[in-house]
Amino acid sequence: MRKLQNNELNRKSINDFKIATKTPLILILDDVRSLNNIGSVFRTADSFLIEKIYLCGITATPPNKEIHKTALGATETVDWEHYEDVLLVIEKLKEENVTVLAIEQVESAVFLNNFEIDSDKKYALIFGNEVFGVAQKAIEKCDGCIEIPQLGTKHSLNIAVSTGIVVWDLFQKSSKKKSL
Repeated sequence: MRKLQNNELNRKSINDFKIATKTPLILILDDVRSLNNIGSVFRTADSFLIEKIYLCGITATPPNKEIHKTALGATETVDWEHYEDVLLVIEKLKEENVTVLAIEQVESAVFLNNFEIDSDKKYALIFGNEVFGVAQKAIEKCDGCIEIPQLGTKHSLNIAVSTGIVVWDLFQKSSKKKSL
């Protein structure tokens, strides 16, 4: 077994990424404080050809040295837009027939492992503040909530980790549906 060199990985160029068919998934970061978390989410979005990221509230925007440190150039590939109010983004996406889901621990949330993807739908996922999570006012506007099952003493995950888990899960579920 030999570790592959970067030139063997068939990476897309920025132009190839821009014209590639995207995964029908949108990420919404609301009031995310950590610039490293924002950069990590961009990198995850690039990895899975995510359609777009909405940066809301106090969430910082590129160009930013600290975001770039973890994004490693993904801010140049992934489309993004900033909105002051996450509620406006939710309304806009729902008008476009996008199913908006909060990733949060709420009454009647669907555990991620039980969530079934509808291949005819496009989804937007809201990830909230590192301390307070997704705001209640945003949750009330969502079509539903997904919760990541957690079994230990801590009942929260870093936002970048949560994003990676959920995006991977929905990506692989949608890939399986396409191959059926």
